[in-house]
Amino acid sequence: MEIKRIQEMDLEGKRVLLRVDFNVAVDLGKVKESFKIAAAKETLDYLLNKNCKVAMISHFGRPAAVKTLAGEPGGTPNPEFSLEQIVFDAKEILATNLTFVSDCVGEKVQIAMENMLGGALLLENVRFYAGDETNDAEFAKLLAENFDVFVNDAFSVCHRDQASVTGVAKILPSCAGFRLLEEIHEMTIIKDHPIAPAVAIIGGAKIETKLPVIKFFEEKYDHILVGGKIANEAIDQKIEFSDKVVLPIDFVDERLDIGPKTVEKFKEIIAGAKTIAWNGPTGKFEDEKYAKSSNEILEAVIASGAFVLVGGGETLEILEKNHAMNDITFVSTGGGAMLDFLVGNTMPGIEVLKK
Repeated sequence: MEIKRIQEMDLEGKRVLLRVDFNVAVDLGKVKESFKIAAAKETLDYLLNKNCKVAMISHFGRPAAVKTLAGEPGGTPNPEFSLEQIVFDAKEILATNLTFVSDCVGEKVQIAMENMLGGALLLENVRFYAGDETNDAEFAKLLAENFDVFVNDAFSVCHRDQASVTGVAKILPSCAGFRLLEEIHEMTIIKDHPIAPAVAIIGGAKIETKLPVIKFFEEKYDHILVGGKIANEAIDQKIEFSDKVVLPIDFVDERLDIGPKTVEKFKEIIAGAKTIAWNGPTGKFEDEKYAKSSNEILEAVIASGAFVLVGGGETLEILEKNHAMNDITFVSTGGGAMLDFLVGNTMPGIEVLKK
């Protein structure tokens, strides 16, 4: 896939808008997951070493939850969804001085860029403006107006056609950052060049979302292990699969976790794998009582010695809880983006960066 790479750009001294994904869990003002923030460090450091003036832009919270939009008539930003609350921790994680700007467009951004004395800017939540989600052309112009270059380093939003992902990229010279390039490379291996035996572990909810993924893996992989709520739905709906798909044969309580016989069967298959792709927990993991299967599967995945790619917010939480982030070959920042990439759906955020 030929896309414009950050190394190919003339960036010295340029004003750069860097799209990141800092949509992280926060509890009492403390960032609970550092992974997605840390993922931006290589690209940010590279830009700062090129003497760029860098402003990072991200969403925070789901669109339906960010109800009071600054861009609406009479609207005011909801502080519950302000990115200001992550600035202190982000400084520590990125080891860079960050200045928060209480808007993501307009005069406040212009003044902050002009007055920069090192470090980088973190702009306010782009979802405070409805124009981001709708990919409003005028809003994209506002995002772009204070910058020379756009760098996308957020694979997790590349399945979205939004102003801060594709709109700006159509206005400014644009490229992929190091993290985005790495995600594309690793995801392509899992998608097109898995070493056999290849095993996919698919869990979580929403069978309608995961069914195309299971069907994709049926064509390319040797075994597909299905757990979580989607396994219940597949059984209830009597969905037919090939012999490659392994559904649970026993459960815990009201099917809130897969049972010990299923776990043993899954572990036996995982032990022989050379490639493993995992997206979604196999039980209601947020309740410790039903996290047993997900935890045991994680142990088996690590012990397998296989090339392992893990993605999806809930699956990352399992890794974080077990302090296992460094035990996995590659951890993707994408959930929905990972699934869309694997099944071959169009990725607008990547398409727009093609040469």
